Amino acid sequence: MKQFLRLSGIGVLVILLILVRFFEHQLFYDPLIDFYRYGGYLAMEVPEINFPKLLLNLSLRYWLNTAISLVILFVSFRDKNIVKFAALLFTLLFGIGLATFSVLYFNLNLENVMGLFYVRRFLIHPVFILILLPAFYYYRLKKRENL
Repeated sequence: MKQFLRLSGIGVLVILLILVRFFEHQLFYDPLIDFYRYGGYLAMEVPEINFPKLLLNLSLRYWLNTAISLVILFVSFRDKNIVKFAALLFTLLFGIGLATFSVLYFNLNLENVMGLFYVRRFLIHPVFILILLPAFYYYRLKKRENL
């Protein structure tokens, strides 16, 4: 029963992540979505962008996904130290990602237009949880073997 509740909780949290993605147009300002989706980047037709608003919305989306991801980690492992470590990693990656995004944006040209795309994707999608879940699971397995 405990395992079922834990898996159900993780399922609900994954659905929340999917809903963030599904309602991205209604929840967040991001003119780059259509720029990349409809091929505007091929002609370098950069849309009119309010950069501070874009950064704020990228940040909000990143931290919303991060909060859900941290709860997934807590529900999965019931270990506050894992969550604290993951929060530190998320914070470091946010700083690096946002700085990189800003540099690429202000130096936008044909060579780095796809770099901007991938850094932005890292910021708006919860990719890091896909790395952390198996990493912490493996860590737990190794820790149990050593006891």
